[in-house]
Amino acid sequence: MAEIGYQVIARRWRPKQFSELVGQDHVVRTLGNAIEMGRIAHAYLFVGPRGTGKTTTARLFAKSLNWEDGPSLEVPEDSELGLAIMEGRCLDVIEIDGASNNSVDQVRDLRDECQYAPAQCRYKIYVIDEVHMLSQQAFNALLKTLEEPPPHVKFVFATTEAHKVLPTIVSRCQRFEFRSIPAELISGKLREICETEEIEVDDEALATIARMAMGGMRDAQSILDQMISFCGKKISQVDVLEVYGLASADSVKNLSLAIAKADYQSILEAADGFVSQGIDLYRCLLDLQEQIRAGLVRSIRGDADDLDFSSEQYARVLDALRAGEDSVRSGLSDQVNFEVTLFRAVEASRSRAIDSVIRDISEIVSEGKTKKKTEQLVEASAPSEPSEDVLSVVEASPVDVRDPSPEKNVEDEPVVADQVQEPSFMPEEAEEIVSSEKEANPSETQPLDQNLIAERVRDLPSSLRKILEEDFGGRFLAVEKIDWDKLI
Repeated sequence: MAEIGYQVIARRWRPKQFSELVGQDHVVRTLGNAIEMGRIAHAYLFVGPRGTGKTTTARLFAKSLNWEDGPSLEVPEDSELGLAIMEGRCLDVIEIDGASNNSVDQVRDLRDECQYAPAQCRYKIYVIDEVHMLSQQAFNALLKTLEEPPPHVKFVFATTEAHKVLPTIVSRCQRFEFRSIPAELISGKLREICETEEIEVDDEALATIARMAMGGMRDAQSILDQMISFCGKKISQVDVLEVYGLASADSVKNLSLAIAKADYQSILEAADGFVSQGIDLYRCLLDLQEQIRAGLVRSIRGDADDLDFSSEQYARVLDALRAGEDSVRSGLSDQVNFEVTLFRAVEASRSRAIDSVIRDISEIVSEGKTKKKTEQLVEASAPSEPSEDVLSVVEASPVDVRDPSPEKNVEDEPVVADQVQEPSFMPEEAEEIVSSEKEANPSETQPLDQNLIAERVRDLPSSLRKILEEDFGGRFLAVEKIDWDKLI
């Protein structure tokens, strides 16, 4: 026969002191400092996921403010007033469900009641849970009282959907963000409960329960309570997987390997096996995302990984899996949608973003240009044997005869007597210049006049000077002979 008055684990193990609150150290520290310094605000807003301790914290805060020798963060367990507050029997700590007390008339009654002094406590504290469920008119009726309440009144609001609370309400409160509790802390608390309850449980089973709770301590404790009812005094991971229809860690890992290898046959077989075992495909998809995310973290850190994906591939697979969540959860055929999502993940792992491809090609081209330029510099700096040049020069003192004025196009230059309108330097022109040089310099061993050299060079077409000066880096000493075959 069932025990009369049995309390579930979530109620029996509800924190009775701030020190027992798990995973919300920042909230405990802020409220503790406020109590010690006497800086108690008139309204607080507790925001966070379900089962993270919002309502429990509100009760602990009310107990710390109202117990006989308070205010103090730590309250003795034998305090009668503290026990009454924690059990919900205190007349001056009023807990209101915002979902069922959301009309404007009920809020007006609350506003009238708060004008009266507390009956037995130091403060009259109103705790409104799921405050986002209040109607627009109810919020408006509460605004003035919330901004300037009587000195003996404190408000504590709790909600899981802060975006639905009016900004005018939020601006009048001190806001506290309750975080999802890490799986390691949940497992540790569950281990403590099992040791006290004399329950034998595997570490893998506790880790699975903590993962299922998704950051909520109350959910984890409820799951543990159900597993104790199913298994008795000994709980294993297989039992947890069987009761809740979860895929084992090895199965999820094998599925990720099949995605990495593009093994479509193994993916189909795994999906069929999950369906025949009654495994929740949506939960399996979430576990697979956790597996891929862990691989992404290892890839970023440079650690070895079985999938051998790049960071980009991991990210694209995660995008494909996340895009299929809604279809797997609410589609007409969860198996078909599950398989299609995995196939898309395979294709995503084998594709690349176009911007990364362009970036890689640009790097290859840039490296090729750098290598070619380096080779040209090495060839230019290496000593070479004397060879025939386009121009043969005689020994003379070097002179730079480059025209400092901007170069002109050959079509724009005026036609002179010893030039033709052709842009190239013809053989007949070469003969005229050579004969002129011989008349001006009858002695081959005597250096030519530098002004004469400069004048002859300026007579050259600009296209030829550009080739000689820029491409060959020539410095003109004298114009003696032109090898037209090499110039062409």
